[in-house]
Amino acid sequence: MPSPGLLVLFGSQTGTAQDVSERLGREARRRRLDCRVQALDSYSVVNLINEPLVIFVCATTGQGDPPDNMKNFWKFIFRKNLPPTSLCQMDFAILGLGDSSYAKFNFVAKKLHRRLLQLGGRALLPVCLGDDQHELGPDAAVDPWLRDLWDKVLGLYPVPVDLGMIPAGVPLPSKFTLHFLLEAPRMCSEEQRVTGTDPHGPPSEQQPFLAPMVSNRRVTSPLHFQDVRLIEFDITGSGLSALSTPLSLFPVAFLHSFAAGDVVLIQPENSASHTQQFCQVLGLDPDQNFTLLPREPGMSCPARLPQPCSVRHLVSHYLDIASVPRRSFFELLACLSPHELEREKLLHFSSPQGQEELYSYCSRPRRTILEVLCDFPHTAGAIPADYLLDLIPPIRPRAFSIASSLLAHPLRLQILMAVVQYQTRLKEPRRGLCSSWLASLDPGQGPVQVPLWVRPGGLTFPETPDTPVIMVGPGTGVAPFRAAVQERVAQGQNGNFLFFGCRWRDQDFYWEAEWMELERRGCLTLFTAFSREQEQKVYVQHRLRELGPLVWELLDRRGAYFSLAGNAKRMPADVSEALTSIFQKEGGLSGPDAASYLARLQRTRRFQSETWA
Repeated sequence: MPSPGLLVLFGSQTGTAQDVSERLGREARRRRLDCRVQALDSYSVVNLINEPLVIFVCATTGQGDPPDNMKNFWKFIFRKNLPPTSLCQMDFAILGLGDSSYAKFNFVAKKLHRRLLQLGGRALLPVCLGDDQHELGPDAAVDPWLRDLWDKVLGLYPVPVDLGMIPAGVPLPSKFTLHFLLEAPRMCSEEQRVTGTDPHGPPSEQQPFLAPMVSNRRVTSPLHFQDVRLIEFDITGSGLSALSTPLSLFPVAFLHSFAAGDVVLIQPENSASHTQQFCQVLGLDPDQNFTLLPREPGMSCPARLPQPCSVRHLVSHYLDIASVPRRSFFELLACLSPHELEREKLLHFSSPQGQEELYSYCSRPRRTILEVLCDFPHTAGAIPADYLLDLIPPIRPRAFSIASSLLAHPLRLQILMAVVQYQTRLKEPRRGLCSSWLASLDPGQGPVQVPLWVRPGGLTFPETPDTPVIMVGPGTGVAPFRAAVQERVAQGQNGNFLFFGCRWRDQDFYWEAEWMELERRGCLTLFTAFSREQEQKVYVQHRLRELGPLVWELLDRRGAYFSLAGNAKRMPADVSEALTSIFQKEGGLSGPDAASYLARLQRTRRFQSETWA
C-alpha cells in the first residue's frame, strides 16, 4: 500500500506542542512517510474530510482553553451543523500537553478526542496526556505513546523494504540553506525591519509596532527583594488608538483598540554580550550577510527575518539562545557532532535512558542553549550554519497584562513587570530574557523602541453600569485590574471591589496613592492583605473569608462578576476554596452544591481567571 500523506497539526502557546510536532515530522521522514507539520489555524480545516491520517498535538492553556493558534479551528470543529460522518475516512491520534496542577488537565486534548469520534474519525490510540508536573516532563508520557503510534502507523502503511528507515544518527536535510553574500547589502537589517512595517495595518506578530518607551521606573522599594517596573509606551500612530475625539466624547465602542483585560505581546532580543559569545563559540562572523533559501517547495522563510539578513540580526533578534533546550536539540546536535566523546554524551542525553541525567544537567538548573554549546565546544564549532534554524527555536513573544486604560492614559500603554532573576546551582543567576532586556532599556539615555502588538486576554468585564466586579489581584496580578478600574471609573461604573495582596505596605504596594484617591471619591472599595506585617501570614483568600457576607451578597444578590489574576502556583486553588467555603457558610449550600455554584459562575463567565506559572 502506498504511503499516505501524514498530517501533523498543532495548537501551541509556549512552543512545546510545536516542538513535539516537529519531532513527529522528523520521525515520520525517517520512516519514509510523507509528512506536513502545520499550526491548526494556518490549516484550512474544511480539507480535513480528505485527510487519511492526522496527528493532533494540543496544549491546554489557562482554565481549559485552547491555545491562540487553534481558536479558529476550535470554533469550527464544534459547529453543531457538522454531519456525524464528516471524518469517517480519517484515522487520527491526539497528543495532549498540560499540567496536572490545573483543574482542567489536558482538557483540550480530551475534548477534541471525543469530538473527532463524534464526527466519525477512528482513533489509532487513546489520547496521550503529557504532564509538565512529571519529573521528566511531558516526555515521560510522550515517548511510550510515540512508540505505540509508529507501530500502528507502520502496521497500516509499512516502509518499503528496499528503502528502510533512515538511522537516528544520520541528520535529515536542513529546512533552509544560508547563502552568504560577498558584499554587504545597501540597507542594514535594522533599517529593513523598521521600513518594512506597514503603518496602515494593525500591529501583529509579523508586523509589530515599534513603540517608543516613555518611562521605565522601579516601583518596589530598594529594600525589596524583587525589582518590579512600571513601563510606559507611546502608541501614537500604532492604530491601537484614534484620539481625534475629545476624551469626554469617546463612545464605549472605541475600546475595540484595546480594553481592560487585554494583553500586550512584546518581542524581546538577546543581549549584545550573549550574541557575541554565541558567534564566537560557533565561529560565525556577526557582520556577514546572507539570504535564506527554503529547501522544499511550498515552505516559506520566517516572516520576522529580513532578506538579506546579517548573522548578528539572526542571533540577536531571532534565535532563542537563552532558552532551556529541549530533547530535540540534543538529538540533532548529536547527529552533527564530529567529536566522539561529546557525541557519545549527546546521544545519551537524547535517548530514553538518559532522560533523568538530562533533567539534572539541563532542566533542573535551567541551563541555556548558549551554555550547553559552551560545554560542547568541538560540536558547537562544527555546526553547519544551514542547521541553525533547525537546531534553535525562534524567540517567542512575551505577554503582559495591560495595566492602563486609554480612557485614563490616551496614546499610552503601561505594563507592570517583575524582573525575573533567580539562583540555581549554576554560578550565573538565571534571568528572564524579556524582563531583563526591558529593564536594561533607559529612555533617559536616548530613544528606545520596543516591538509590540495587542491581543484579547482571558478577562472581560461587564458593560452594564450597575453590575459590580470583585477583583482579586495579589502582586503584579493587580495589573489588569488597574486598567479595569480606570476604564470603569471613566464610564461611571462605581461597583469596583479590589482585593490586593503584597508583602509590605511600604515596599510593594503598587499604585497605593491612586487607589486611596479613588476610595476617597467613592469609586473603589479596597481590601488589602500585607502578608509579612504580622506573625501569621495574611493573604487575599483570608480577606475574602473575612468578608464572606459581602462577597455572597455581591455574587448571589447583585450578580457581580469575580475576576482573579496572579501566580498559578497555589493562589487560584486557595481562592476557589475560600469561595466554596463562603457559599456554604453564607449561602447555606452543601459541599457539592457550593462546587456546582462555582462551576456555574465559571460556565457563565462570571468567574474568570488569568494566571501564569
